[in-house]
Amino acid sequence: MPATSDRHVVIAGGGIAGLAAAWRLQQLRRESGAEYRITLLEASDQLGGKLQTEQTDGLILEAGPDSFLSYKPAAIQLARELGIEDRIIGTRDTGDGTFILREGRLEPLPEGITMLVPTKIKPLARSRLLSARGKARMAAEYFVPPKTDEADESIGSFITRRLGREAFEHMAQPLLSGIFAGDADQLSLGATFPRLRDIERKHGGLIRGMLHQRREAANNASSGPSSPYPPFVSFAGGMSELPQAIISRLEDVEIRTGSAVRQIEKSAVGYQIRLGDGESIASDAVLLGTPAYASSGILQLLDGELASLLKRIPYVSSATISLAYREEDLKGRQTGRGFVIPHVENRELTAVTWASNKFEGRTPDGLALLRTFVGRAGREGAVDLPDDELMSLVRQEISEILGINAEPVQYRINRWRRAMPQYVLGHVDRLKRIDQRLERHPGIELMGAAYRGVGIPDCIDSGTRSADRAHELVTV
Repeated sequence: MPATSDRHVVIAGGGIAGLAAAWRLQQLRRESGAEYRITLLEASDQLGGKLQTEQTDGLILEAGPDSFLSYKPAAIQLARELGIEDRIIGTRDTGDGTFILREGRLEPLPEGITMLVPTKIKPLARSRLLSARGKARMAAEYFVPPKTDEADESIGSFITRRLGREAFEHMAQPLLSGIFAGDADQLSLGATFPRLRDIERKHGGLIRGMLHQRREAANNASSGPSSPYPPFVSFAGGMSELPQAIISRLEDVEIRTGSAVRQIEKSAVGYQIRLGDGESIASDAVLLGTPAYASSGILQLLDGELASLLKRIPYVSSATISLAYREEDLKGRQTGRGFVIPHVENRELTAVTWASNKFEGRTPDGLALLRTFVGRAGREGAVDLPDDELMSLVRQEISEILGINAEPVQYRINRWRRAMPQYVLGHVDRLKRIDQRLERHPGIELMGAAYRGVGIPDCIDSGTRSADRAHELVTV
């Protein structure tokens, strides 16, 4: 039977997953002619989650992510639906790429490294990033037999087994840390890079698999147009353009900031949602875009076992520190788009991005913008330092690595406490158990970065899928 206006879908969490869910529900409701209410609740006083951009004095300062992957279609598709696809910009072609710090020196990532795997011999042979022994071991991956059992392993174990420990410590680990801020010896291969294990199974090794894919790509080059976008893209005015576009186009959706969901209980006809101020809301479906640990507390009364599973998903804290300099003070020290720093270098900084090199229009003429990152699994203390101590630490390490001693003309510190979920060993099995518990509670949906992808397209996709299931539930 058609839905009636007393049916209600509640979304908890106004990050990109929650906003994508609200947008999708609005579309589905219009297309179907169904009648049900949609309410979006956000505990803080602003929407957008980690997608926060500040524009000041011609600077575009990103508090959180500064880009997203274009080959995952959800974000591009959402921008198209919102009418802002023309605002998407790609990374600048500066001629330089990514660098990796080794023994205090910046070494370029060798050309042809794809998904941590070398596909070109000459650039690897010329590189000073690895020793001669490390290069030989990496090239010998071609002859390493595949693992035959089905047990999950850490991404660190996998890369070490196939490419050698030196390649892991000085190449793979820092690149992985830039994505997950995690300990690669604890991160699950099946949850983070299942494609690598699939390539090993199918082709017998990573180099064999990558060479096969290169041949396939060459054979298919004339079969259709290539993607119009480079791998990493953003928006001309910064990443907050995406959530703001959704917010401006939500109609007949009740949006309430400063409204924290505290718990959910089963009711006779659906669910009863208790808010932090004591208010109670009835709902047929509840889409939780809150961090896993927050969702754990919310679901404790409804399902203690589900809450326990969610609570065991670990998180890491990090901080971004943006520094704007006069170009004349840098004396040509802007190197590529940035660099990552291996754990073995024993520094607090994990990565540095030249934001003004990476995307057009991030600074006014005469200024350069640097984004630095601190905080990772096992080393989060710097995130909680007072501003002056954190700035002193960052500037000291920037001085030691890049030789920059000038005073920045502006800076911003953005702390993200318990913001990065960690897909540690056992994550895939934990998700299966979570899904089994959710089958007992039709209408309860979990979405966001904690489950099946930390990237922006992944979060959008999770919100869209949750909205599809909620719509189906309330329109049956």
